[in-house]
Amino acid sequence: MSNMNSNLKQLTKPLLAWYRQNARDLPWRHTDDPYRIWVSEIMLQQTRVAAVLGYYHRFLSAFPTVYELANAPEQQLMKQWEGLGYYSRARNMQKTALQVVEQYEGVFPETYEELLKLPGVGEYTAGAIASAAFGVAVPAVDGNVLRVVSRICECYDDIADTKVKAAFRRKIEEILPDNREDMRVFNQALMELGATVCVPNGAPKCENCPACDFCRARLSGTVEKLPVKAPKKARRIEEKTVLVLVRDGQIALRKRSDSGLLAGLWEFPNTDSVLNETAVYEYLKSCGLSVLDWKKQLKSKHIFTHVEWRMTGYVLQVSGEGPCDLIWADSESFAQYALPSAFAKFTAEAQQILNLKE
Repeated sequence: MSNMNSNLKQLTKPLLAWYRQNARDLPWRHTDDPYRIWVSEIMLQQTRVAAVLGYYHRFLSAFPTVYELANAPEQQLMKQWEGLGYYSRARNMQKTALQVVEQYEGVFPETYEELLKLPGVGEYTAGAIASAAFGVAVPAVDGNVLRVVSRICECYDDIADTKVKAAFRRKIEEILPDNREDMRVFNQALMELGATVCVPNGAPKCENCPACDFCRARLSGTVEKLPVKAPKKARRIEEKTVLVLVRDGQIALRKRSDSGLLAGLWEFPNTDSVLNETAVYEYLKSCGLSVLDWKKQLKSKHIFTHVEWRMTGYVLQVSGEGPCDLIWADSESFAQYALPSAFAKFTAEAQQILNLKE
């Protein structure tokens, strides 16, 4: 990677000019408020821009400042985050909000080093906030940036390797603009180039790229071979049985444990195995519930980063008290419980039963 910077240093000026002509009009790009920039960056982690837009506006309406977020009841916070996934992000956000309020009097720290001390804020996020909000000359290196740089420099090192990421970061530090206002948009510009032109899936739009004249991969015809990234481990498959239990016009829900996947969210009762109807009947009997009617069987799956749930669902009319960890939600209370998108198919069924709009 010794000669990596020889052509990368040509990127800064054309990149900034390209960005100012072609950047997407996104709400968090019209502010230098570190709170709003931070909210957008956390939401955008492993989530598409199109999916974030609606959540961003609703979240800021509910929590317009770091003080409201710090003091928000957990259930309200989880409801605002419902459907975005990776719920630990929301909990870390509240921890950060509390830290900003208690240690920084409600004002986000301006330095990269101080931002790194906040929960859920890593090198990329700290760099993105420090540069966009305060014009600090520090990189923000995400997957888009790694892809762009590996192609411009025609670098075949594995971008999943932490040493390679660190080397890329050092090289980008050498091409950061001196001007504070340019620095506010530089990282956004580099990420935007990767998101809209030097794209991850499908052919890159090299004819629209400000680096097309000096991109080594384009000149060598190797663009689609880069970046090099070690293959991910195969996802673990987990089979589940999900029960939509209906009793007197109410739906059974329970809260997940406070640790692990989807910690602290609400769910439909479920088991970590596939149960046939006889086994479901016996399971519910052991829980103090009697099956009055079998309404429907559903199939669904949900893919997380490292695991895939394959779910068999039953919609059942039941009677009995049931275990104490169940709550029974009616049409008025059902909407207040944050149900993860993993259960979307079952949630839609429950909403239909309760005559609620999806």
